[in-house]
Amino acid sequence: MSRKDTDNKLELVADETQNVAKSPRKARRPRRAQPPLLKKGGWLQVLAALIWIPQAAMLAYAVGLIADGQFDNRIYWLAAGILLLGVLRSMLDAAGGRMAYRAARQTLTLMRTKALHALSSRSPLDISRPSSGETASILAEQAEMMVPYLSRFVPIRQKVMVVPFILLCFVFYYSWTSALILLIAAPLIPLFMALIGMRAQKASEEQLVEMGSMNGFLLDRLRGLATIRSFDAVDQTALRLRENAETLRKKTMVVLRIAFLSSAVLELFSALGVAMVAVYIGFHLLGPLNFGAWGDKLVLSEALFVLLLAPAFFEPLRELSNAWHDRASGEAAIDALENLHVHQAPIVGAGHQRNTPSDGQDTSITLNAVSYSYQAERKVLQDFNLAIQAGEKVAILAPSGMGKSTILALIAGLIKPQSGTVEIGGQVLTDENAAQLRGQMVWVGQKPHIFAGSVRSNISLQREHVDQSHMDAALQVMALSDVSNVMNNHMLGEGGIGLSGGEAVRLALARAAVDPAATIILADEPTAHLDRETADQITTSLLALAKGKTMLVATHDETLARHMDYVIRLDSERQNYADVRGAAE
Repeated sequence: MSRKDTDNKLELVADETQNVAKSPRKARRPRRAQPPLLKKGGWLQVLAALIWIPQAAMLAYAVGLIADGQFDNRIYWLAAGILLLGVLRSMLDAAGGRMAYRAARQTLTLMRTKALHALSSRSPLDISRPSSGETASILAEQAEMMVPYLSRFVPIRQKVMVVPFILLCFVFYYSWTSALILLIAAPLIPLFMALIGMRAQKASEEQLVEMGSMNGFLLDRLRGLATIRSFDAVDQTALRLRENAETLRKKTMVVLRIAFLSSAVLELFSALGVAMVAVYIGFHLLGPLNFGAWGDKLVLSEALFVLLLAPAFFEPLRELSNAWHDRASGEAAIDALENLHVHQAPIVGAGHQRNTPSDGQDTSITLNAVSYSYQAERKVLQDFNLAIQAGEKVAILAPSGMGKSTILALIAGLIKPQSGTVEIGGQVLTDENAAQLRGQMVWVGQKPHIFAGSVRSNISLQREHVDQSHMDAALQVMALSDVSNVMNNHMLGEGGIGLSGGEAVRLALARAAVDPAATIILADEPTAHLDRETADQITTSLLALAKGKTMLVATHDETLARHMDYVIRLDSERQNYADVRGAAE
């Protein structure tokens, strides 16, 4: 492969990653009801804000007494009352904040759990499945943006809907002119914030999509780092990553600019509203403006009380402005989490409890007129029929893209047939029995995942029924005893670092060998990308594992197919597959 071909391939993969990450999001779903704990925390913060009303009344009355020259014990009692109310206000506000934060964390944990459950129920063959990098970014990083949204913005929004109206009623009781000024200034703030908020929401979604895209690109390149180094494409990959980082920086700065703009707009209108009330109160006390106080002129304590309530009237709106960016980011994060729930190819029987298969269970496999397509215009299987008797070893032989892996996935219930039925042991595969039937199957792929740990721990996988004797027998059958002895005091790296490709496949076969319930073996290209000598070793191990069991192998390896009882060759037209079974040549 030439350097140019390699560069083109890297660019193609990167473009596909970007397209997946930037796919249109689903329409926004109705918000769930708020948790009771979050509502309770919000009401505590509302009550804390309303305590300012008696505090302001006491302060204004005390100043009025001092202005009249009446400095007596009442001043001390009023000061003590203001102090006690301030302490109570702080305690209520702190308690409400803690409740809201705890409710936000609980909601986040619940949504993460549901998202993980949905991902575990999603077929690995689902072409709309998001990349692992994007998924990790949503679950670990973007989801955290829900916490400030729920713990800050939602209670503040609750406060905005209650506190200003109550304060307005108190102001209106003393001065209808001051209330009118506040009533005129207040709607301008949410109006401009709504206009800015629409742009902020779009900018936040674009930022999160770009973040997920960059994470997916980075994870994909880290996985293929050895290949990138082999083809000397490190510089090109670094440049592409730098471009992605620069794009993310620009989108982040757009979000920050909008956040600062919303704060500036609110500060402007709130300052103008308070200033206009202060100007009116000043001229009213001086005499030029004698209207606006229900016929009587306001005294100093009443005017000061109104003036003290004016900034508190705008305070919830100012807090809302400061938390407005939390809303945009939080709702975008909620949408991203909820979009993980939406999928078109669920695993059959996902969420149902797996039962231990009974001994002597029939292991025959039958596919009746099964059809499946990943895209509407391209049928992978069309009215496909297949019948495998219990104990038979069958190979599906065909070039890549002919539907071999799809057939195995249908049998295992990893995808649902769009028409036709799949029968295991005479039972139609359904959501109710899929988990139990799947319990007697093992899947052996060409790239089994190896966990960090010892060889034996990778075989046992913490299964209680696997003891030392079972593992010794499996290691012996799969010719892994020498490998286990050599690696006895060494840990394998994540992904199988320390093992060759053939040894990794044989380790996967050993996992199946120690499972007494494994009576149906589904092997997907077990000898692909291996040299002939290693492929022959895998074939020998596979045949040893399949003794007395039913096995279906999808392969394009003629040598492996010759060792099977029957071979099914798929025609090249992808339609009307015949159940042609004959001895391989």
